[in-house]
Amino acid sequence: MSAALNITPLPLRGAYLIDPIVHEDVRGRFIKSFHAEQLSEHGLRFELREEFYSVSSRGVLRGMHFQTPPFEHAKLVSCLQGRALDVLLDLRAGSDTYGRHCSVELHGTGQQIIWIPRGLAHGFLSLEDGTCVAYKTDREHAPAHDAGVRWDSFGFDWPLPVEQLLVSARDQGHPRLAEFRSPF
Repeated sequence: MSAALNITPLPLRGAYLIDPIVHEDVRGRFIKSFHAEQLSEHGLRFELREEFYSVSSRGVLRGMHFQTPPFEHAKLVSCLQGRALDVLLDLRAGSDTYGRHCSVELHGTGQQIIWIPRGLAHGFLSLEDGTCVAYKTDREHAPAHDAGVRWDSFGFDWPLPVEQLLVSARDQGHPRLAEFRSPF
């Protein structure tokens, strides 16, 4: 008998938290983090086109990122090491959750994965030095369509004081949510 991924809806329509299948014994852990058929049973279709990861010090804030049409993408995001507060923001015009956000703390020992549908911005705050976050996307990176919304413009209460955050100049320069015109 094959075990199943546990797929739980998050507060933003179309976003899910996925608990992988974990087998543990004296040797350590074996983790199945992706199963196309089981995702498909939940209406989640994903063809891997690109995978990458980041390693961040405590206090690094990356986000809120997305790609604009026609290069928008769905993502599978997990934390392989350390701890990250992962944040999603709905940018889909006409969505009943437009402008709302949700967050999940991911950690390397938990192995959980977030399914992020097209039209949601994604970002995270590294809560420990050496936090490694992995991203799988269903479209390749398209620099001309790489965009974002300013991290402090949508009402999310980041758990570290602003003076402890390390945010890139690029991320500081994104438009505020109130100024943003959604292409989704």
